[in-house]
Amino acid sequence: DEDAGVREAACKALGKHGEAAAPHLAAVAKCLSDRQTDSDGKEVGRHVRAAACEALGKHGEAAEPHLGGVAKLLQDSDTDVRLAAYEALKSHIEARGQVVAAAVEAIGTDAPSGLARKLLDEIGQVGATAAHGAGYSGAVLHS
Repeated sequence: DEDAGVREAACKALGKHGEAAAPHLAAVAKCLSDRQTDSDGKEVGRHVRAAACEALGKHGEAAEPHLGGVAKLLQDSDTDVRLAAYEALKSHIEARGQVVAAAVEAIGTDAPSGLARKLLDEIGQVGATAAHGAGYSGAVLHS
């Protein structure tokens, strides 16, 4: 649609529809680059970008192919867009953390040591990446 308000509302609606919205996530991801301005030259695409981030943040694995686009918005010129991108990425990191915690619990102490060691290595890599990203994200938001 040519109206930024309609695109924003569509992204927000798709963020609320769970798995039913999955076929439309590529269209939501296209909204991450919305730079539309109104007749006065005021940028209105920022609301669309923020809504797209929020929607993608709610869709777990189905949104993973689009998280690179969300991450780029951590450097957006608009503070609200940067915050929406941060929150979307944070929700994906938290979801992965819950999966990892469940896997560690399921492995327990009786697991073959090689599998347990591999899982712990993966947790360390995800944790280090997340910590680095969170620190960078926080700096970007406050700049």
